[in-house]
Amino acid sequence: MSNVSTCLWFERGAEEAVRLYVSLVPGSRIGHIQRSPGPWPGGQPGDVILIGFTLGDQSFQALNGGVPADYGTAASISVTCADQAEVDRLWNGLVSEGGSEIMCGWLRDRWGVPWQIVPEVLPRLLADADPAVAARVFAAMQTMVKLDAAALARAAEDPR
Repeated sequence: MSNVSTCLWFERGAEEAVRLYVSLVPGSRIGHIQRSPGPWPGGQPGDVILIGFTLGDQSFQALNGGVPADYGTAASISVTCADQAEVDRLWNGLVSEGGSEIMCGWLRDRWGVPWQIVPEVLPRLLADADPAVAARVFAAMQTMVKLDAAALARAAEDPR
């Protein structure tokens, strides 16, 4: 049986990042922390090399690689939130202390990892059988930075 996991590369902040992530995302935990038994290109004996963890029951690893990583925009961690309070809590926790807002529910945390924070109402409204509803919701989403569940619902109801 294969065990598949996404590995996130950090220069040195893997443990701090993982502790933040598991504190914010329900159903998350740290599985193991691998420390270096000797000196290595990214650090000294005892430094964290690799952390195995889960976010919402999905397997991840965080690696301290010793050099900066550029995540680009081709991949992100996407979290579907039950309500606006959860969107706000995750958004604020991830952009605090140096993260940055992007658009349409996307952000980068202070380590440069891209995230999508999505209220569960968005995919449901975009899948509406009435194409006019989906179009209004899509147009409203494109004007937002952090997604607003109530505004998306209002866009779905607005017949203009």
